[in-house]
Amino acid sequence: MILTVTLNAALDITYRLPRLRTHTTNRIAEVTERPGGKGLNVARVLAALGHRTVATGFAGGGTGQALRALLSQESEVTDALVPVGGATRRTVAVVDRATGDTTQLNEPGPTVSPAEWDTFLGTYRELLGEARAVALCGSLPPGVPVDVYARLTRAAHAAGVPVLLDTSGEPLRRGLAARPDLAKPNADELAALTGSTEPLRAARDARRRGAHAVAASLGAKGMLAVTADGAWQAAPPRRIAGNPTGAGDSAVAGLLSGLVEDLPWPDRLTRAVALSAATVRAAAAGEFDPATYEELLPRVVVTDHPTAA
Repeated sequence: MILTVTLNAALDITYRLPRLRTHTTNRIAEVTERPGGKGLNVARVLAALGHRTVATGFAGGGTGQALRALLSQESEVTDALVPVGGATRRTVAVVDRATGDTTQLNEPGPTVSPAEWDTFLGTYRELLGEARAVALCGSLPPGVPVDVYARLTRAAHAAGVPVLLDTSGEPLRRGLAARPDLAKPNADELAALTGSTEPLRAARDARRRGAHAVAASLGAKGMLAVTADGAWQAAPPRRIAGNPTGAGDSAVAGLLSGLVEDLPWPDRLTRAVALSAATVRAAAAGEFDPATYEELLPRVVVTDHPTAA
């Protein structure tokens, strides 16, 4: 089983309209709702790839109930979310079909009480007993300690479970100190962490801060991985037009599935990049277009950087 942790889950709402016009009324052409938050997106893609997946984190209020109902209807992910008194947040993606641009609006999330946090920790430690790997993903809701990912990483390692960390800012900085097996920032998050806008140099710096390996999302340019065994960059054969929301989460699913299947790093990157690009063509985050994935998988180009690690 693969375990994903989404401490700040969301109900993802996607609005599609012919053209977004500011300072006036816009008529929405299409609305979709999906279970959201980075870890839930990862879990849904893992399930689509055939992996048994359990999702934990927090869910509360009417929004949380809607999220859990959708999760049970739309995927094979096992729901182990912990109830909280506050309402789960909503995230709204506004897709402008005329330009292909997406505007994202994210609420902060519910405040988590100390008692709710203790309940989650008990659930998490119990689930680690079955897990082959764990993904710690996304932002933190109010009330959760900023060093939470470092704590959860240490708990997973004590149980012998490898950890993928996908977050940003101070939670990423603190989390790296606990030596996760893999960190997956995007280029902007990596630059904010290290002060370097050169991805290879920044990824090497992030490894020195504690991560055993770093896989950095580079947008349309693909993904760069720096590990103890070497460094590689993988890129799609062409630019894919569409909604990029959730593309990084699908990349995490590709990396995590490759980890538990013990694939070589170039194959992990190939899968991650193909899934990420195929998500751009999907209706919503947490999904990917199977035809695009199958088309791109044999065509992803992997470049070796043998002296970079």
